[in-house]
Amino acid sequence: MDFELSKEETREITKTGCFISIIAPAYNEYENLNFFYQRMKTVLNEITENWEIVFINDGSKDETLKELIRLNSIDERNKIIDFSRNFGKEIALTAGLDYASGQVIIPIDTDLQDPPELIYEMIKLWKEGNDVVYATRTKREGETFIKKITAHLFYDFINKMTKISIPKNTGDYRLMDRKVLDSLKQLKETHRFMKGLFSWVGYKQISLPYVREPRYAGTTKFNYWKLWNFAIEGITSFSIVPLQFATYLGFFVFVTSFIYAIIIITKTIIFGSDVKGYPSMMVTLLFMGGVQLITVGVIGEYVGRIYNEVKQRPLYIVNRKYGIK
Repeated sequence: MDFELSKEETREITKTGCFISIIAPAYNEYENLNFFYQRMKTVLNEITENWEIVFINDGSKDETLKELIRLNSIDERNKIIDFSRNFGKEIALTAGLDYASGQVIIPIDTDLQDPPELIYEMIKLWKEGNDVVYATRTKREGETFIKKITAHLFYDFINKMTKISIPKNTGDYRLMDRKVLDSLKQLKETHRFMKGLFSWVGYKQISLPYVREPRYAGTTKFNYWKLWNFAIEGITSFSIVPLQFATYLGFFVFVTSFIYAIIIITKTIIFGSDVKGYPSMMVTLLFMGGVQLITVGVIGEYVGRIYNEVKQRPLYIVNRKYGIK
Protein backbone atom coordinates (compact mmCIF):
# COMPACT_ATOMS: atom_id res chain seq x y z
CA MET A 1 0.00 0.00 0.00
CA ASP A 2 1.17 3.52 -0.69
CA PHE A 3 1.37 4.39 3.01
CA GLU A 4 3.79 1.56 3.79
CA LEU A 5 7.41 2.37 4.62
CA SER A 6 10.49 0.74 3.18
CA LYS A 7 12.72 -1.37 5.42
CA GLU A 8 15.35 1.38 5.34
CA GLU A 9 12.81 4.00 6.42
CA THR A 10 11.53 1.77 9.19
CA ARG A 11 15.05 1.10 10.52
CA GLU A 12 15.86 4.80 10.55
CA ILE A 13 12.55 5.73 12.21
CA THR A 14 12.72 3.09 14.94
CA LYS A 15 16.25 3.66 16.23
CA THR A 16 14.89 4.99 19.53
CA GLY A 17 11.73 2.87 19.84
CA CYS A 18 8.76 1.57 17.88
CA PHE A 19 7.21 3.24 14.87
CA ILE A 20 3.65 3.98 16.06
CA SER A 21 2.53 4.56 19.66
CA ILE A 22 -1.21 4.64 20.27
CA ILE A 23 -2.18 6.46 23.50
CA ALA A 24 -5.50 5.17 24.82
CA PRO A 25 -6.84 6.49 28.18
CA ALA A 26 -9.58 4.27 29.62
CA TYR A 27 -12.02 4.94 32.45
CA ASN A 28 -14.73 2.28 32.89
CA GLU A 29 -14.42 1.19 29.24
CA TYR A 30 -14.51 -2.58 29.74
CA GLU A 31 -17.18 -3.10 27.08
CA ASN A 32 -15.17 -1.35 24.38
CA LEU A 33 -11.63 -2.57 24.92
CA ASN A 34 -11.55 -5.88 23.05
CA PHE A 35 -13.28 -4.50 19.97
CA PHE A 36 -11.06 -1.42 20.10
CA TYR A 37 -7.93 -3.60 20.18
CA GLN A 38 -9.10 -5.86 17.34
CA ARG A 39 -10.01 -2.94 15.11
CA MET A 40 -6.83 -1.02 15.94
CA LYS A 41 -4.64 -4.09 15.38
CA THR A 42 -6.10 -4.60 11.92
CA VAL A 43 -5.27 -1.02 10.95
CA LEU A 44 -1.79 -0.94 12.46
CA ASN A 45 -0.67 -4.29 11.05
CA GLU A 46 -1.38 -3.02 7.53
CA ILE A 47 1.08 -0.19 8.14
CA THR A 48 3.77 -1.87 10.24
CA GLU A 49 4.15 -4.60 12.84
CA ASN A 50 6.34 -2.30 14.91
CA TRP A 51 3.67 -0.62 17.04
CA GLU A 52 2.42 -0.38 20.60
CA ILE A 53 -0.81 0.60 22.33
CA VAL A 54 -0.24 2.34 25.66
CA PHE A 55 -3.44 1.92 27.67
CA ILE A 56 -3.91 4.09 30.76
CA ASN A 57 -6.32 2.70 33.33
CA ASP A 58 -7.53 5.89 35.00
CA GLY A 59 -8.83 4.41 38.25
CA SER A 60 -11.65 2.42 36.62
CA LYS A 61 -14.32 0.90 38.86
CA ASP A 62 -15.38 -1.88 36.46
CA GLU A 63 -13.42 -4.76 34.87
CA THR A 64 -11.30 -2.45 32.70
CA LEU A 65 -7.97 -3.40 34.29
CA LYS A 66 -8.75 -7.12 34.14
CA GLU A 67 -9.54 -6.85 30.43
CA LEU A 68 -6.38 -4.82 29.78
CA ILE A 69 -4.25 -7.45 31.51
CA ARG A 70 -5.87 -10.10 29.30
CA LEU A 71 -5.05 -8.06 26.19
CA ASN A 72 -1.45 -7.70 27.39
CA SER A 73 -1.19 -11.47 27.88
CA ILE A 74 -2.23 -12.18 24.27
CA ASP A 75 -0.19 -9.39 22.70
CA GLU A 76 2.80 -7.84 24.48
CA ARG A 77 2.45 -4.75 22.30
CA ASN A 78 -0.52 -3.85 24.52
CA LYS A 79 1.08 -1.97 27.40
CA ILE A 80 -0.66 -0.79 30.54
CA ILE A 81 -0.22 2.07 32.99
CA ASP A 82 -2.45 1.49 35.99
CA PHE A 83 -3.11 4.63 38.06
CA SER A 84 -3.50 4.50 41.83
CA ARG A 85 -6.80 6.41 41.46
CA ASN A 86 -8.75 8.48 38.96
CA PHE A 87 -6.67 11.50 37.92
CA GLY A 88 -8.78 12.60 34.93
CA LYS A 89 -8.43 12.25 31.19
CA GLU A 90 -5.97 15.11 30.66
CA ILE A 91 -3.54 13.58 33.17
CA ALA A 92 -4.07 10.08 31.76
CA LEU A 93 -3.24 11.41 28.32
CA THR A 94 -0.12 13.06 29.74
CA ALA A 95 1.03 9.76 31.29
CA GLY A 96 0.60 7.97 27.98
CA LEU A 97 2.69 10.59 26.24
CA ASP A 98 5.37 10.22 28.92
CA TYR A 99 5.72 6.50 28.28
CA ALA A 100 5.26 6.43 24.48
CA SER A 101 8.36 5.24 22.60
CA GLY A 102 7.17 5.67 19.02
CA GLN A 103 8.35 8.00 16.31
CA VAL A 104 4.67 8.68 15.56
CA ILE A 105 2.29 9.18 18.48
CA ILE A 106 -1.50 9.04 18.18
CA PRO A 107 -3.85 9.71 21.14
CA ILE A 108 -7.33 8.24 20.69
CA ASP A 109 -10.33 7.38 22.88
CA THR A 110 -11.28 3.72 23.33
CA ASP A 111 -15.00 4.35 22.74
CA LEU A 112 -14.40 4.18 18.94
CA GLN A 113 -16.12 7.47 18.20
CA ASP A 114 -12.88 8.31 16.41
CA PRO A 115 -12.32 5.73 13.62
CA PRO A 116 -8.87 4.05 13.72
CA GLU A 117 -9.01 3.75 9.92
CA LEU A 118 -8.23 7.47 9.74
CA ILE A 119 -4.66 6.59 10.70
CA TYR A 120 -3.94 5.53 7.10
CA GLU A 121 -4.51 9.08 5.88
CA MET A 122 -2.67 10.53 8.90
CA ILE A 123 0.46 8.56 8.00
CA LYS A 124 0.27 9.79 4.41
CA LEU A 125 0.04 13.42 5.51
CA TRP A 126 2.89 12.88 8.00
CA LYS A 127 5.10 11.46 5.22
CA GLU A 128 4.37 14.62 3.23
CA GLY A 129 6.14 16.65 5.92
CA ASN A 130 3.39 17.57 8.41
CA ASP A 131 4.43 17.33 12.05
CA VAL A 132 0.87 17.24 13.44
CA VAL A 133 -2.23 15.89 11.71
CA TYR A 134 -5.30 16.72 13.79
CA ALA A 135 -8.69 15.14 13.08
CA THR A 136 -11.47 17.71 12.65
CA ARG A 137 -15.09 16.64 13.14
CA THR A 138 -17.33 17.65 10.26
CA LYS A 139 -20.24 15.82 11.89
CA ARG A 140 -20.81 14.62 15.46
CA GLU A 141 -23.03 11.54 15.40
CA GLY A 142 -24.74 10.42 18.61
CA GLU A 143 -24.41 13.78 20.40
CA THR A 144 -27.24 16.04 21.54
CA PHE A 145 -27.97 19.41 19.95
CA ILE A 146 -27.09 21.18 23.22
CA LYS A 147 -23.67 19.52 23.38
CA LYS A 148 -22.95 20.39 19.75
CA ILE A 149 -23.92 24.05 20.14
CA THR A 150 -22.06 24.49 23.45
CA ALA A 151 -18.93 22.93 21.92
CA HIS A 152 -19.18 25.36 18.98
CA LEU A 153 -19.60 28.34 21.32
CA PHE A 154 -16.69 27.19 23.48
CA TYR A 155 -14.23 27.07 20.59
CA ASP A 156 -15.39 30.49 19.36
CA PHE A 157 -15.09 31.96 22.85
CA ILE A 158 -11.68 30.53 23.74
CA ASN A 159 -10.15 31.53 20.40
CA LYS A 160 -11.24 35.11 20.97
CA MET A 161 -9.75 35.13 24.47
CA THR A 162 -6.38 33.48 23.79
CA LYS A 163 -3.41 34.36 21.63
CA ILE A 164 -3.06 30.83 20.29
CA SER A 165 -5.42 29.33 17.73
CA ILE A 166 -7.16 26.14 18.87
CA PRO A 167 -8.77 24.36 15.89
CA LYS A 168 -12.56 24.12 16.10
CA ASN A 169 -14.29 20.74 16.44
CA THR A 170 -10.98 19.06 17.19
CA GLY A 171 -10.39 16.70 20.08
CA ASP A 172 -7.32 14.79 21.19
CA TYR A 173 -7.32 12.47 18.16
CA ARG A 174 -4.27 13.42 16.13
CA LEU A 175 -0.91 12.23 14.87
CA MET A 176 2.24 13.85 16.26
CA ASP A 177 5.84 13.49 15.23
CA ARG A 178 8.34 12.55 17.92
CA LYS A 179 9.83 16.06 18.03
CA VAL A 180 6.39 17.46 18.85
CA LEU A 181 6.06 15.00 21.72
CA ASP A 182 9.51 15.94 23.02
CA SER A 183 8.40 19.58 23.11
CA LEU A 184 5.15 18.69 24.91
CA LYS A 185 7.07 16.77 27.57
CA GLN A 186 8.86 19.97 28.54
CA LEU A 187 5.54 21.50 29.67
CA LYS A 188 5.09 20.52 33.31
CA GLU A 189 2.09 22.56 34.49
CA THR A 190 -0.40 20.87 36.81
CA HIS A 191 -3.54 22.25 35.17
CA ARG A 192 -3.36 20.69 31.74
CA PHE A 193 -5.64 21.64 28.87
CA MET A 194 -4.16 19.34 26.25
CA LYS A 195 -5.94 20.82 23.23
CA GLY A 196 -4.33 24.14 24.08
CA LEU A 197 -0.90 22.58 24.68
CA PHE A 198 -1.04 20.76 21.34
CA SER A 199 -1.56 24.11 19.61
CA TRP A 200 0.87 26.06 21.79
CA VAL A 201 3.95 24.03 20.79
CA GLY A 202 3.42 24.97 17.14
CA TYR A 203 5.13 23.06 14.29
CA LYS A 204 3.58 22.34 10.91
CA GLN A 205 -0.01 21.26 11.52
CA ILE A 206 -2.73 20.19 9.12
CA SER A 207 -6.42 19.32 9.53
CA LEU A 208 -7.93 16.00 8.47
CA PRO A 209 -11.77 16.14 8.33
CA TYR A 210 -13.87 13.14 9.36
CA VAL A 211 -17.32 12.16 10.63
CA ARG A 212 -17.37 11.31 14.32
CA GLU A 213 -19.31 8.13 15.04
CA PRO A 214 -21.48 7.26 18.07
CA ARG A 215 -19.91 5.33 20.94
CA TYR A 216 -19.50 1.60 20.32
CA ALA A 217 -20.75 0.78 23.84
CA GLY A 218 -21.22 2.36 27.25
CA THR A 219 -22.00 5.97 28.10
CA THR A 220 -19.92 9.13 28.11
CA LYS A 221 -18.18 10.02 31.37
CA PHE A 222 -18.61 13.77 30.75
CA ASN A 223 -21.66 15.60 32.06
CA TYR A 224 -22.41 19.28 31.58
CA TRP A 225 -20.90 20.22 34.95
CA LYS A 226 -17.61 18.53 34.01
CA LEU A 227 -17.71 20.18 30.60
CA TRP A 228 -18.25 23.59 32.26
CA ASN A 229 -15.22 23.03 34.52
CA PHE A 230 -13.26 21.83 31.50
CA ALA A 231 -14.09 25.08 29.70
CA ILE A 232 -12.95 27.14 32.70
CA GLU A 233 -9.74 25.10 32.78
CA GLY A 234 -9.06 25.86 29.14
CA ILE A 235 -9.75 29.58 29.44
CA THR A 236 -7.74 30.17 32.62
CA SER A 237 -4.83 28.03 31.38
CA PHE A 238 -4.26 30.09 28.26
CA SER A 239 -5.71 33.54 28.89
CA ILE A 240 -5.63 36.37 31.44
CA VAL A 241 -8.60 38.06 29.74
CA PRO A 242 -10.93 37.28 32.71
CA LEU A 243 -8.55 39.20 35.00
CA GLN A 244 -8.44 42.08 32.54
CA PHE A 245 -12.23 42.02 32.27
CA ALA A 246 -12.50 42.21 36.07
CA THR A 247 -10.25 45.29 35.98
CA TYR A 248 -12.30 46.97 33.26
CA LEU A 249 -15.55 46.13 35.05
CA GLY A 250 -14.22 47.62 38.28
CA PHE A 251 -13.16 50.78 36.44
CA PHE A 252 -16.57 51.04 34.77
CA VAL A 253 -18.37 50.69 38.12
CA PHE A 254 -16.04 53.30 39.66
CA VAL A 255 -16.78 55.83 36.89
CA THR A 256 -20.52 55.12 37.01
CA SER A 257 -20.57 55.49 40.80
CA PHE A 258 -18.60 58.75 40.60
CA ILE A 259 -21.06 60.22 38.08
CA TYR A 260 -24.00 59.05 40.19
CA ALA A 261 -22.43 60.66 43.30
CA ILE A 262 -22.13 63.99 41.47
CA ILE A 263 -25.80 63.76 40.46
CA ILE A 264 -26.87 63.02 44.05
CA ILE A 265 -24.79 65.86 45.49
CA THR A 266 -26.08 68.33 42.90
CA LYS A 267 -29.66 67.23 43.47
CA THR A 268 -29.26 67.59 47.25
CA ILE A 269 -27.82 71.12 46.95
CA ILE A 270 -30.60 72.28 44.65
CA PHE A 271 -33.64 70.43 46.02
CA GLY A 272 -32.55 69.42 49.51
CA SER A 273 -32.21 65.91 50.92
CA ASP A 274 -34.94 63.34 51.34
CA VAL A 275 -35.19 59.77 52.52
CA LYS A 276 -36.60 58.39 49.31
CA GLY A 277 -33.19 57.17 48.11
CA TYR A 278 -33.31 53.92 50.06
CA PRO A 279 -34.25 51.68 47.06
CA SER A 280 -31.56 53.20 44.83
CA MET A 281 -29.01 52.87 47.63
CA MET A 282 -29.82 49.17 48.10
CA VAL A 283 -29.63 48.53 44.36
CA THR A 284 -26.25 50.25 44.24
CA LEU A 285 -24.91 48.32 47.23
CA LEU A 286 -26.10 44.98 45.89
CA PHE A 287 -24.68 45.72 42.45
CA MET A 288 -21.33 46.74 43.91
CA GLY A 289 -21.28 43.66 46.14
CA GLY A 290 -22.02 41.41 43.19
CA VAL A 291 -19.25 42.95 41.10
CA GLN A 292 -16.78 42.54 43.94
CA LEU A 293 -17.70 38.89 44.48
CA ILE A 294 -17.35 38.14 40.77
CA THR A 295 -13.98 39.87 40.68
CA VAL A 296 -12.74 38.04 43.77
CA GLY A 297 -13.96 34.76 42.24
CA VAL A 298 -12.02 35.35 39.02
CA ILE A 299 -8.89 36.24 40.98
CA GLY A 300 -9.44 33.16 43.13
CA GLU A 301 -9.43 30.90 40.06
CA TYR A 302 -5.96 32.11 39.14
CA VAL A 303 -4.65 32.12 42.72
CA GLY A 304 -5.87 28.53 43.10
CA ARG A 305 -3.90 27.53 40.04
CA ILE A 306 -0.79 29.24 41.38
CA TYR A 307 -1.28 27.36 44.66
CA ASN A 308 -1.49 24.02 42.87
CA GLU A 309 1.57 24.75 40.75
CA VAL A 310 3.87 25.77 43.61
CA LYS A 311 3.15 22.56 45.53
CA GLN A 312 4.92 20.67 42.73
CA ARG A 313 3.11 17.42 43.35
CA PRO A 314 3.53 14.71 40.71
CA LEU A 315 0.83 14.80 38.04
CA TYR A 316 -0.09 11.15 38.66
CA ILE A 317 0.87 8.07 40.66
CA VAL A 318 1.34 4.74 38.90
CA ASN A 319 0.14 1.70 40.81
CA ARG A 320 1.60 -0.83 38.41
CA LYS A 321 2.88 -1.12 34.85
CA TYR A 322 2.43 -4.04 32.48
CA GLY A 323 4.76 -4.48 29.52
CA ILE A 324 6.62 -1.23 30.31
CA LYS A 325 10.09 -1.20 31.85
